[in-house]
Amino acid sequence: MQFAGSEGERRRRLLQTIGRACAAKVSYVQLREKDLTIRALEKLAVEALRIVRGEGEARLLINHRTDVALAVGADGVHLTGNDISASEARTLAAKVHAGHFVVAASCHSAQEVRMAESHGADFVVLAPVFEKANVVKDGIGLEALREAAQKDRTPDLRVEAGDTRRRFAVFALGGVSLERAAECAAAGAAGVAGIRLFQECEDMNGLIGAIRKL
Repeated sequence: MQFAGSEGERRRRLLQTIGRACAAKVSYVQLREKDLTIRALEKLAVEALRIVRGEGEARLLINHRTDVALAVGADGVHLTGNDISASEARTLAAKVHAGHFVVAASCHSAQEVRMAESHGADFVVLAPVFEKANVVKDGIGLEALREAAQKDRTPDLRVEAGDTRRRFAVFALGGVSLERAAECAAAGAAGVAGIRLFQECEDMNGLIGAIRKL
C-alpha cells in the first residue's frame, strides 16, 4: 500500500481509491499487496471485491495468488514471471470457478508476451515501458511496446466457429502519465496500467475519461 500513515489508514485510502476508480469505470483492479499474509490478503480481497461489485463493471484480479482469487470469488488472477503458466491457472480455475476466469500476466519483452498468449492469457501487462520515478531502471521503450503489441500486424479477422480473432491485448505499465498514455496507444497498447497514475489523481473521472478517448 503506497500511502502514508498507519496500516489502517493506508488500507482505508486504498479501498477508497479502488472505489473511486471503479466509479470512474476502470476495466480492471489488480490487488497486488505483496507483503500481507494469506489471511490478511483474503480479508482485504473480500473488502475490495465488495466495493468492485457495488460500483458496477470493473473486474478484480488478485496478483500472484490464484488460490486466493478462487477462494474469495475474484474475477481472475494476475500472474508474475515466477508463477504458474496461464494455461495452468485456467485449468485450476475450471474446477471451481463458474464463468470466465480472467488470467492476465506480467511480461517484460515481446517474447514473454507471445509465450503468455500461447498459454491462453486474456491479456498481458508489459513493463516498464518508461523509466519510473525513484527507480534506477531504464524503460524498455515504445519500440519494444510496438513489437510486443504487434502494432503493424494486420489483425486476423477470420471467423471460425463464430470466433472473430483480434490482436492480442497488451497494456503498458511503468512511468505512464496521461501524456505518455497517448504515446502508448499510438504504439498499439490496448490500454495502460498504473499505480501512482491513479493513486495520486484528484480527478479520476477526468483521467479515465481522457484515457478512454485515446
